[in-house]
Amino acid sequence: MANADCVGVRVLSLNCWGIRYLSKLCSQRYQMIAEMLCKEEHDIVLLQEVWSEKDYLYLKKKLASSHPHSHYFKSGVIGSGLAIFSKHRIHDPFLYRYSLNGYPYMAHHGDWFGGKAVGMAILNIGGLIANIYVTHLHAEYCREKDTYLAHRVVQAWELQQFIRHTSAGADVVILGGDLNMHPQDLGNRLLRSYTGLRDSYLEAAQFDGCENGITLIADNPFISKKELIPFEKGIRIDYILFKGTSKTNIYCDFMSTTKGSVPDHPFPYSDHEALTAQLRLKSSVAAEAGGDKQPTAQDSPAGKLAELVDIVTEARTEVKVGLHCAERMRYTAARTGVMGLVLLFLELAIAAVPCFALGPEQPFPRTSFYLLAALCFAILLSTTLLYIFYTMELKALQGAEDQMRLAVGSLQEKLRGFPSGPPHNAPLRPPEGEKPNALEPEE
Repeated sequence: MANADCVGVRVLSLNCWGIRYLSKLCSQRYQMIAEMLCKEEHDIVLLQEVWSEKDYLYLKKKLASSHPHSHYFKSGVIGSGLAIFSKHRIHDPFLYRYSLNGYPYMAHHGDWFGGKAVGMAILNIGGLIANIYVTHLHAEYCREKDTYLAHRVVQAWELQQFIRHTSAGADVVILGGDLNMHPQDLGNRLLRSYTGLRDSYLEAAQFDGCENGITLIADNPFISKKELIPFEKGIRIDYILFKGTSKTNIYCDFMSTTKGSVPDHPFPYSDHEALTAQLRLKSSVAAEAGGDKQPTAQDSPAGKLAELVDIVTEARTEVKVGLHCAERMRYTAARTGVMGLVLLFLELAIAAVPCFALGPEQPFPRTSFYLLAALCFAILLSTTLLYIFYTMELKALQGAEDQMRLAVGSLQEKLRGFPSGPPHNAPLRPPEGEKPNALEPEE
């Protein structure tokens, strides 16, 4: 591709809220989505919450002419809900499922059954290799008491790892999806700082859409305003993020969001607003021939690197909080299981009484005996399953915390390699004879 050549890429991201029999007006909204996608002809369409494969097949049929290439990422009990439609041929699709994704007994939330994940596809766009990612992280539900914060931080950590490790040979990286995080939330800062991804809303030369780019708006008829408290106008949790390389520059010329109800229809496409980003890809004149892009942390100045150390340290703290909660819940499950086991032994003792009784009659009511036995088995089975689940959660949290600890040590080592220290009060290299300062890697 010549240096002067530019390639335009139009990307759409939408959480379809497609829960069959539960989401309101689901079939009608899918018809509207299909009509919109056929009309506007985006180059890449990244969809979330397409929970039914039948709905995906419906969209695939409707978009056969405008978007001949597509892939549906299957995961969990009801599927990941992730789908990609493209004008360009899709190469090497791959799905990575997050190690933590809520709790199975929180059935009314349903995140665990969805098998939240990140889907990847490689496209060839105008001679450039583009890694396209679509994801959907765990929902927040309650901001004041966020039970799933540690899970979502781990998901953001695994997402940035997955993107960094799989995009080494890519010229362009594009991520779209429902991150379920506000712009300044910890997981969002961790993702963008580590990967170098840029927010299309912040980078757009022109913007047309909801105020502050919010994607959950109070005027949406599918949303209860109580869910948005204390953010009365709405929140921004859906994103299109992107980055280029040393060989490719990428710009966002225009970004837009839908604004509630669709013209000529009494309701919107979804409870989320759709995002559209018009990106422009251009070969970098200053690029070195055959040069590979370097990780963001290596190219950042000392101040950026120090900030990344702080973000990862903050993430470690949240994961440690999640670890303590998981340990407490596992202990509770184990203690309850012991109580069930004691009751079971009591049942065995009761069953043995007739063998030693002098009279032929059973001294205990048979109905009460069976009910108590059923209770014992129910307690023992449920607590065993919970103990196993919390053990798995602990392993995943411990693994993420170990990775973050090593990452902090690596980042601090790079930080000490800078000739001029970052804007921190403490010196990077302690004087001889003194103990290492707070920036030394933890043992």
